[in-house]
Amino acid sequence: MKLGLQLGYWGAGPPSNAAELVAVAEESGFDAVFAAEAWGSDAFTPLAWWGSGTRRVRLGTSVVQMSARTPAACAMHALTLDHLSGGRFVLGLGVSGPQVVEGWYGRPFAKPLARTREYVSIVRQVLAREAPVANDGPHHPLPYRGPGALGLGKPLKPITHPLRADLPIWLGAEGPRNVALAAEVADGWLAIYYAPRLAGMYDEWLGEGFAKAGRGRDGFEVAATCQVVVTDDPVAVRTTLKPFVALYAGGMGAPGMNFHAEVFTRMGYGEAVADVGRLFRAGRKDEAAQAVPDELVAEISIVGTAGQVREEVRRWEEAGVTTLLVGCRDGASIKAVAEACQ
Repeated sequence: MKLGLQLGYWGAGPPSNAAELVAVAEESGFDAVFAAEAWGSDAFTPLAWWGSGTRRVRLGTSVVQMSARTPAACAMHALTLDHLSGGRFVLGLGVSGPQVVEGWYGRPFAKPLARTREYVSIVRQVLAREAPVANDGPHHPLPYRGPGALGLGKPLKPITHPLRADLPIWLGAEGPRNVALAAEVADGWLAIYYAPRLAGMYDEWLGEGFAKAGRGRDGFEVAATCQVVVTDDPVAVRTTLKPFVALYAGGMGAPGMNFHAEVFTRMGYGEAVADVGRLFRAGRKDEAAQAVPDELVAEISIVGTAGQVREEVRRWEEAGVTTLLVGCRDGASIKAVAEACQ
């Protein structure tokens, strides 16, 4: 099992000890460091800044939001960071949700699967640099010929030669069709909430995509976000995780279209998810956190003694996960996780 340090996205300001965490993660044998974005800090800049002090770990985004930048602009970020890191960059992409896409980026959210397919195709064209980049699809037409166009655009190749044509592209996906798409067009799946109990269901979704692409699972990575905590008091730790679950189940998405809530519902917690959402939207966030079932938190995290963590990590690996993306607040926690997972 590989480990990735999840730096996430910033709150009101940048974290004070991120550089230390990245250094300790590399020293402790972590395979990668990932950064995310929501509607504040971006995911590329922290990797360039803090990643400049690393020599071995992969640097990845989990995820950059596709509506935040055009496919060509995203490919420029990717090829630049790949050069600067000596071929260690992983491009993790995600569609986000309608509240962010339409409310923050001012872009339409409709047809996310078709948009993703076009987006990945254009990024791959840029990285391949075999021909001028063009796309006939309706979502990202290149050259642009729509309203306001002067008609002077022409297909272009990137000036900079990408370091790797096969730079890995992973998709953040939660629903069955999106997970299948990741298996079809990407090199990995970023699972924000994963439950080993449902590995058979995930395998069916992935299998559909592999079959459509005419390939097997070899080389495909499954990176699951998972809080891994070595402790003698798992009950207390799981209690501290409940507010984050409540936020994603109740506050990260529109009523009636919250993809995170749908994930928890598929796990069998539909009634509890409805209660969490109702309480969260009413501003009763503490009560929403208390309504999160203990069993749900236990399914999506690995918390316990070093021996218990080691056993659980083995179970997640057997369920198909190749990388655990863990969030740690200090160097001691990183070292404890690394030692337990050896």
